[in-house]
Amino acid sequence: MAMNLLGLAGWLGGWVALLGVSVYSADWVAWVFLPFFVYAPYRALVQCRYFPAALRMLRIMRVYPWQVLHGAPHGLSDRPEVTSRHYGWFELPNPGRPEQCLPVVFTRHLRLEWWSRRMAPRAKPHLKSEIKEIWFAGDVRFVGVIAAPTPRGTAPRRLQIIEQRMESPDGQHLNEWGAGPHDLERGRRAGGQPAQF
Repeated sequence: MAMNLLGLAGWLGGWVALLGVSVYSADWVAWVFLPFFVYAPYRALVQCRYFPAALRMLRIMRVYPWQVLHGAPHGLSDRPEVTSRHYGWFELPNPGRPEQCLPVVFTRHLRLEWWSRRMAPRAKPHLKSEIKEIWFAGDVRFVGVIAAPTPRGTAPRRLQIIEQRMESPDGQHLNEWGAGPHDLERGRRAGGQPAQF
C-alpha cells in the first residue's frame, strides 16, 4: 500500500512538475516531455485501481490468519466447475473437510503477470519453485488472499485476492463443504460475495 501511494504521488507530482518546467521553457521541451504527459495519467489511474483491492485484502486478513501451504495444485486453464471467467486457479484444502480440496480462482487480471509466468505449464523449474510454498489467509469456501513468500520465506509478498466461484445450485455446496453458521459469519465479515452464501 505504501509503495502504491508513493507511486501515485510520483506520477502525479512528476506530471505537475514537468508541466511547470515546460510552460517556462522553450517549445521543444514540451515535445520532449509529451510521452510522459500522455503516460502519467494512465499510470495514475492504474495506481488508483489498486486501492479497493488493497482495502479488501486488509479486510480479509483481519478475519483470517496466514497459513503456509506446500505443493498446492495450480493452473491457468479453465475449470468446468467454475462459473465465471478467471485467470488461474489453486486447489487448497477445505477447512471443514481437510481431505477435500477446492479450487479458488483469480477473478481479476490486474497485476497477475508474476503469478501467470510461474503457473504456466511450460514455466521453467526455477520459476515454478517460487510458488511451491504459498501463504494463504482466508477460507477456500468463500474468499482469501494468496501470497508468495519472500526469498527467505519469512513474510508474504505478491498478494492477490482469490475467490470461490464454483457453481452452487440451490446453495448445496456449502452444506457439502461443511460450512456452519460460524464459517458463514466469518465469510461475510471478510467480504465474501452474497451469491456465495
